[in-house]
Amino acid sequence: MSKHFTIDKIARSVAGAVRGDPDRVVTGVGSLEEAGAHQITWLAQDALAKKLPMTRAGAVLVRPDLAEAVPAGSAAIVVDRPHMAIIEVLSMFDEPMAVKPGIDPTAVIDPTASLDENVRIGPHAVVGAAASIGPNSVLHAGVFVGPGSRVGADCVLWPHVVVRERCTIGNRVIIHSNSTIGTDGFGYEFDAGRHVKVPQIGTVVIGDDVEVGAGTCIDRAKFGATTVGAGTKIDNLVQIGHNVRIGAGAILVAQVGVGGSARIGSFAVLGGQVGVVDHATVGNRAVVAAVSAVTGEVPDGQQVAGIYAYDIREWRRSQIAVRRLPKLLEQVKELARRVAELESAKDDSKRS
Repeated sequence: MSKHFTIDKIARSVAGAVRGDPDRVVTGVGSLEEAGAHQITWLAQDALAKKLPMTRAGAVLVRPDLAEAVPAGSAAIVVDRPHMAIIEVLSMFDEPMAVKPGIDPTAVIDPTASLDENVRIGPHAVVGAAASIGPNSVLHAGVFVGPGSRVGADCVLWPHVVVRERCTIGNRVIIHSNSTIGTDGFGYEFDAGRHVKVPQIGTVVIGDDVEVGAGTCIDRAKFGATTVGAGTKIDNLVQIGHNVRIGAGAILVAQVGVGGSARIGSFAVLGGQVGVVDHATVGNRAVVAAVSAVTGEVPDGQQVAGIYAYDIREWRRSQIAVRRLPKLLEQVKELARRVAELESAKDDSKRS
């Protein structure tokens, strides 16, 4: 086993109290249902509490009010917030892919580029003219950082990330494999029977503590900057168009598409496959449910859903109504039949 810790060691790391054998060794993390005697698990959702007595895990991170439900064969590590404690535990067992110190001999570094101390650059990476890489940042194999671009401190760019020219990446940014920052914005004018490309002369500015998922594209601005605010988290396969502005702490889930010049507020949440059209606005702390389309303005704090998106409570009622339509149709047919019978009887009584 590559990593192993006693339950006591883990408890001290998460500021928890042990109920059970503190000297038992655990070697990994598992789910509540699947963890074995040498694994640790956690319970963060009350809905799963009924499964707790059946767990076979060696240790369970659990709230004080549920500690008594941990079976006798498992140790309880009692913490106030298991969902946060498990983050520390996962970090303890993590074995990140290493990059050798220094610069791999196959990397291509322009003589005018600036590399700060403790930078690690993997095989076949490229750093262009006048680009800069901040201290302790890691460029894995095949990363391209274009001329004049800046990557801040403590960043990790995973294999085959492309940061094109004149882009700015903040500190502690993680960009996952095959993502591209600074692609040309999608801009054309139709003239004389053909599409004429509009030059995209702007840039991209990504704030501190942003994470960008694999296969995501963030387009450079036509002019000015496409911006992503500090602390925003972007999932895989997301498309962000030119001149988009995203506030701080936003969440964009997989396959979201944001059209040019749209505005996404701070701490807004866009569910999977949400589409936001050009120039639309999603307000601060607004939530757009998965597979919805935003064509106008979503006010601050509002939850919306549907195509096209509208108030989520109305949308839920409409979805319930849609499911009831077959039964309602039968009821309408029955009512129509009864009305027809009553009308017929009325006509008969008149004739008689």
